[in-house]
Amino acid sequence: MVRHFLRDDDLTPAEQARILDLAAEVKRDRFARRPLEGPRTVAVLFDKPSTRTRISFAVGIAELGGHALIMDAGTSQLGRGETISDTAKVLERQVAAIVWRTSGQERVEEMAAASSVPVVNALTDQFHPCQILADLQTVREVKGGLAGVTLTYLGDGANNMAHSYLLGGATAGMHVRIGAPDGYLPDPRVVADAARIAEATGGSVAVTTDAKAAAENADVLATDTWVSMGQDAKDLAVFAPYAVDEDKVALAAPDVAVLHCLPAYRGKEISAAVLDGPHSVVWDEAENRLHAQKALLVWLLEQQDGVP
Repeated sequence: MVRHFLRDDDLTPAEQARILDLAAEVKRDRFARRPLEGPRTVAVLFDKPSTRTRISFAVGIAELGGHALIMDAGTSQLGRGETISDTAKVLERQVAAIVWRTSGQERVEEMAAASSVPVVNALTDQFHPCQILADLQTVREVKGGLAGVTLTYLGDGANNMAHSYLLGGATAGMHVRIGAPDGYLPDPRVVADAARIAEATGGSVAVTTDAKAAAENADVLATDTWVSMGQDAKDLAVFAPYAVDEDKVALAAPDVAVLHCLPAYRGKEISAAVLDGPHSVVWDEAENRLHAQKALLVWLLEQQDGVP
């Protein structure tokens, strides 16, 4: 059965845990799984710039035995107006999976609706679920587990990272707090979805404009750039109280782990002392994009092949 990964809550808690187990396996032995041996091809489409997503998918697909067909919007007919469904029908005849980094969530949903091979959301304006898998793998490594861990995200709460932390963290049974200014709070529909998941997993979700209260006793502090791609017209002054700096770290748990999905802007959403300091696990987090995404592709291909 074909499965797609378009939002964090496309996975059940058991499925998410299985993928994180696979991620740990392929991190221990990078060539342990070779489902793309042949090589089979995975189409990786970019409508937006990328460093970590491009590198980690290209390297990961190669390590799974496959070939990454990387295309930018400007070098495909999709960028000239070919319909998404027509593009999907062409790709599904030739590739094992489709990975797409684009703008609107509805675009990956339309691609998935027309595709008989797995479609992976490599970032939309609304969600960034591949990044959250890597973040969960990182937190599990440093905290020994996810259930009951308090993760606080500070910054733009209306962006894709905040939304994915809510859904992915709730699925893992974590206590997710979002600290963001008025005008930049998460989509209430996403908060409601996360709260519903948390009720079943033993986690919780909370949204506040009080950055210090959000940071207090947090096991994990996470942030993201205040200016996401295509959102250059923001008043950045409103975000200053939400910077992850030495004061926020002092409020958090003594062994707090600090996440940032990168690229980071030192002195803005995160201080240099914190990003480069002893609590930072940012570089492990960046590496884990590779392992988590490999695990995701292995799992999706197993679902399609009927592997129990």
